Amino acid sequence: MSLVERIDRGAICRLLLNQPSRLNVLSDNLLNALQKELDSINKSNNIRCVIISGAGNGFCAGHDLKEMTKQRQNPDGGVGYFQDLFVRCSKMMTTIQSLPQPVIAQVHGIATAAGCQLVASCDLAVADESARFGVNGVNIGLFCSTPMVALTRAVGRKKAFEMLVTGQFIEAKEAKEIGLINKVSKIGKLEETADELALQIASKLGDAVKIGKEAFYKQGEMGINDAYCYTGAVMAENMMFEQTKKGINLFLNKKIPEWDQ
Repeated sequence: MSLVERIDRGAICRLLLNQPSRLNVLSDNLLNALQKELDSINKSNNIRCVIISGAGNGFCAGHDLKEMTKQRQNPDGGVGYFQDLFVRCSKMMTTIQSLPQPVIAQVHGIATAAGCQLVASCDLAVADESARFGVNGVNIGLFCSTPMVALTRAVGRKKAFEMLVTGQFIEAKEAKEIGLINKVSKIGKLEETADELALQIASKLGDAVKIGKEAFYKQGEMGINDAYCYTGAVMAENMMFEQTKKGINLFLNKKIPEWDQ
């Protein structure tokens, strides 16, 4: 059994976290498998959108605390392992945002701690009405410091801090209200909701989405003047794409573009 199952359907790639008996915790093996698949997708010219979902009763319950606890038997008490684990997990999260393809989290059940971090790290997220989100490490004495990085970039500072210091869960409706997710679906309609969004994205010019996604994250870290200077150069570069020229000409002639790539 693969810990991360990949299914390609045309231009859409689905990645299924497949450790349902343990609520898809980010064990070493699952984390490595997910990183491997993301690296492979990064090199693909055929995939235009990615959907990450979880098997079983929930999306992802965060890090594997049982696996982590075993490392305390190491001569250093486990600190070397813990540092390496969080570096690897952070690399996986940032890989998602560095992919040329938009990535959608498809969430049901719980998304806790690093699982909530995974949702916040994805470019987009949809959830059904059963979904609950929390950065609840503080409840067991472990502040969710690395999940905090993605969370504070996805939602308002005060709500993020409230979640972090109380460990309380929020429902899907509130997650949408604060900007953690984009859409809430009825139970049983979640996959359909994710597919509709992915198909809409996949219908766009892949090169335009790629250059736009990269610019989206880069400009967000800049001051406003630098951001306008940078994105102006990006748009000028985009204007020179042959397919963009084609799209504009078709639009001016009241026709709908159909992309070759």
